[in-house]
Amino acid sequence: MSVVPDAPHAMAGHGAAHAASRLSTGLLLATSWISGVVFAAYIVAFFGGTLLAGAGQRWNESLPGLHDPASPLAIIAIGVHFLTGAVLLLLGPVQFIGRLRQRVPALHRGLGRLYVASAALAGVGGLFFIVAKGTVGGPVMDIGFGLYGVLMVLCAGMAFQHARARRIAQHRAWAIRLFALTVGSWLYRMEYGAWFLVAGGMGTGRGFTGWFDAVMVFFFYLPNLLIAEQIIRSQRSPHSTLSRVGSSALMLVASGFIAVVTWLFINGAWGRRLVSGLMATSF
Repeated sequence: MSVVPDAPHAMAGHGAAHAASRLSTGLLLATSWISGVVFAAYIVAFFGGTLLAGAGQRWNESLPGLHDPASPLAIIAIGVHFLTGAVLLLLGPVQFIGRLRQRVPALHRGLGRLYVASAALAGVGGLFFIVAKGTVGGPVMDIGFGLYGVLMVLCAGMAFQHARARRIAQHRAWAIRLFALTVGSWLYRMEYGAWFLVAGGMGTGRGFTGWFDAVMVFFFYLPNLLIAEQIIRSQRSPHSTLSRVGSSALMLVASGFIAVVTWLFINGAWGRRLVSGLMATSF
């Protein structure tokens, strides 16, 4: 005797799982974008504000060695990296809004060109700074951040090339990889903040020479690429109800994590420096 599953109930369960997946995806996208906007505002206000006020040396409050008057080209390079990085954080989630792509394709293409150009400039600016000055963490950080810059430029170029050739599937795949990389600088802060919250900074050292520091120079972007590949593959095959539920749960946890750590940063370094950068330009 065979048991035939109740089709209406199965369809209802699948529909509920699909709705939960869409809701959790939207929540994660919104939380990430809000956090990214806050981080972008911090970058523009603090780094831009202090530079305009003639107090560029305050950049070193964020990371030692960023502002060195003896290396003006390095200052320009890292400045370009910061500015274009802020653009990436603001535009990235917008490019994945399906309704915008369908209803205003010209806007999607225009913002896409700006996004790709900003990603390329951010990568080149970071690479130039590494070549000119090196990073505060030494050779290991040089390699980790250098590889990050190379991958940014590669993904930007491939996304643009496939878009020009109207190879939409390939373009989307490279755009997803590019987005996974561009959120890296933001995730770098998020993950450090979470580590200090949970482990009290264990494994970190002066000059970023601890074992955790060595892990982080690769961890802030390589796992992102693995997740991007999973997303790209999942778009080519249907999801089961169970996988949708599991994915929704993970995205809800990620949204909560981002919200908590962002709030901690706003009450800590980001908020304080953002205000000080704005005040610097008012005098």
